[in-house]
Amino acid sequence: MERFEAIALEGTHVRLEPVGPEHRDALCEAVRDGSLWSLFYTMVPHPEEMAAFVDDAAAAHAAGDGLTFATIDRKSGDVAGSTRFLHSNLGHRRTEIGFTFLAERFQRTPINTEAKLLMLAHAFDTIELNRVEFVTDYLNTNSRRAILRLGAKEEGVLRSHVVMPDGRVRDSVLFSILRHEWPGVRQNLESKLGAAR
Repeated sequence: MERFEAIALEGTHVRLEPVGPEHRDALCEAVRDGSLWSLFYTMVPHPEEMAAFVDDAAAAHAAGDGLTFATIDRKSGDVAGSTRFLHSNLGHRRTEIGFTFLAERFQRTPINTEAKLLMLAHAFDTIELNRVEFVTDYLNTNSRRAILRLGAKEEGVLRSHVVMPDGRVRDSVLFSILRHEWPGVRQNLESKLGAAR
C-alpha cells in the first residue's frame, strides 16, 4: 500500500470523513467559531483559504502524504473541524497525526479524544504502523498537554523548525506513540471516553 485508503472512521461521538469540497462551507463555519486562524501558534486556514485547504488535502493524499478528515459530531451532524494523517511514510511504517482544529464549541468534549482513538486504531491495527508522531508549536501549551494526555511521549524539541505565516521561526516539540505502547494508550483513551459518557 503506497497511501492511506480514503475511508471513513466512525465512533460513538464522531465520524471522520475524507475531506472534500462538500465540507468546505461547514469547515469555514467551524473555524469562525473562535476565530481559530487568529491563534498565533497554529496554522488554521482562514475561511477565505478553505478552498485551497481542501485542494491541498486532495493533492497530499494523491501524493501518498496522508489523509485529511472532516471531523463530524455525530449528535448534531455538524462539521466540528478537521484532522489528518500527514508526513506519512508507509514503507517505513510511520505517520504523523496533526493539523487538527476544532470549533470552539466542540473543544473540551469527547470528540477529539475519540477522533484520536479512531485514527490510532486505524494506524496501528489496520495499517500496522510502528510509529505515530505528533508535532506542535513549543508555545502551544494546550496542544502539548493534550498530546501528553493521549499517552504520547515527548521526544525532544526541534529548534527553528517551521516558519509560521507571520514570519516567526517556530520551535516544535516532537511526540510519538510506538506500536508496543498502543495497547496501554488505547486503554487510557477508552477509559477517558467512558468517564465522559
